[in-house]
Amino acid sequence: MPELAWFAIVVFVLTVSPGPGVLYVTARAVSQGRLAGFISAFGIESGEVVWLIAAATGVAALLSASAGALTFLRFGGAAYLVFLGIQRWRQSAKVEVPVPAPLVRLFAQGVVTQLLNPKVSLFFVAFLPQFIDPARAIAPQVAVLGVVYIGIALAVDTAYVLASSALGDRLLRGRVAQKRTAQASAATYVAMGVAAAVSGARP
Repeated sequence: MPELAWFAIVVFVLTVSPGPGVLYVTARAVSQGRLAGFISAFGIESGEVVWLIAAATGVAALLSASAGALTFLRFGGAAYLVFLGIQRWRQSAKVEVPVPAPLVRLFAQGVVTQLLNPKVSLFFVAFLPQFIDPARAIAPQVAVLGVVYIGIALAVDTAYVLASSALGDRLLRGRVAQKRTAQASAATYVAMGVAAAVSGARP
């Protein structure tokens, strides 16, 4: 039980701290409102479920043994963030008011963002296995840890969505403000991508 509490604390710190997932959810909530923020958050959580399945089936252990695979995830995630930033900037420049992205695309981008998130990949390949007893069945242990992780992540993302959408309602009343906000989120995506690429794969 103390170990589970410690795991919950670490998960809370991980999910509440700014990163690609938090950035994606807040940017979408600010620019497109509460529904878009929640759809984006569900995409982020779906990506985390994939990582949990990978941990339960041993894929994460294989990745942790491969420095090349971790490097690929780090640079892949960085490149994807830069791509989203460039795409967002182009959308803001093409029209006077940025066109809202379809909800299906928001969900899919959320999944990919979290699958390639260096912070999340390191958590599942390097940290989560420390809470698993190899002498017991792996899948049930991962399931319990997964429920804790997803529950905390959903609560944190819900708070971010509600706060960001409320802020967006105030910021985005004018067309110029909408365009500037879209450009600011685009620049932040690119900055996060560059930071992920140069920071190195550290837990």
